[in-house]
Amino acid sequence: MGMILGIDIGGTTTKIVGLTPEGNVISMLRVRAEDPLTSLYGALGNYLTGSGRSLADVGRVVLTGVGASYIENDIYGIPTCKVDEFSASGAGALALSEQKSAVVATMGTGTAFLWAEEGKAVRHLCGSGIGGGTLGGLCRKLVDMERFGQIKKLAEHGDLRHIDLTIEDIAHNPSDTLDPSLTAANFGNLAEDASPADLVAGAVNLVLQAIGTMTVLACQSCHSKTVVLIGAMTTLSQARANFENFERLYGIHYIVPEQATFATAIGAGLCSLQ
Repeated sequence: MGMILGIDIGGTTTKIVGLTPEGNVISMLRVRAEDPLTSLYGALGNYLTGSGRSLADVGRVVLTGVGASYIENDIYGIPTCKVDEFSASGAGALALSEQKSAVVATMGTGTAFLWAEEGKAVRHLCGSGIGGGTLGGLCRKLVDMERFGQIKKLAEHGDLRHIDLTIEDIAHNPSDTLDPSLTAANFGNLAEDASPADLVAGAVNLVLQAIGTMTVLACQSCHSKTVVLIGAMTTLSQARANFENFERLYGIHYIVPEQATFATAIGAGLCSLQ
């Protein structure tokens, strides 16, 4: 049997992962395009060319993500199947994190919250429209910038003291359980001279903290203390510090797998092995 290609066709990007017939990752690629079909075939062509492989080396294509619904037939005559996005995300998150069960937060254009448990069907807990799409839209309005890579770089130089209201700003003697530096109100202390970097950092903080709060509620509903974070938003430099705050406050263990951006594509390929 040839190589398995797991392809996650998202709202703005397509992720493609090559797997051995045993389910081991060979290599990965991400492609951005304006429509799902262009993104899919562009990613497939780029992947094969870049890895020095041909269509003859591919034994199976496994599609997932919102764009998978646009594909009706086998791709280039290669056996093609589909895996629903929640199942793929859950399987990929557990495999990459080496967990038996966990709440999974898929931080993509929006954010989905899942309960994944080895050997059982993935359960969709809830979803939120807050995610990378929110960040891009806010930054486009605030600083005329929406490319994720540009946002990531600029946010690293921002100062949240010019944007957010903290607990120490409003409470003279805050509770012992609360760090005085924690956010009391996103954009609640917006300075007139806030720089573009400050504004972008504030938007990043708002989105990450909203997602963090929802992971706490998801954990409470599943009686779990473990969250696996996947998706492009995990690559933000502010992500780890934000979730460390939630870890200290609520005792939840957050895991960001090394290949978190490709978890859904990897999970699609692994699901096809079952």
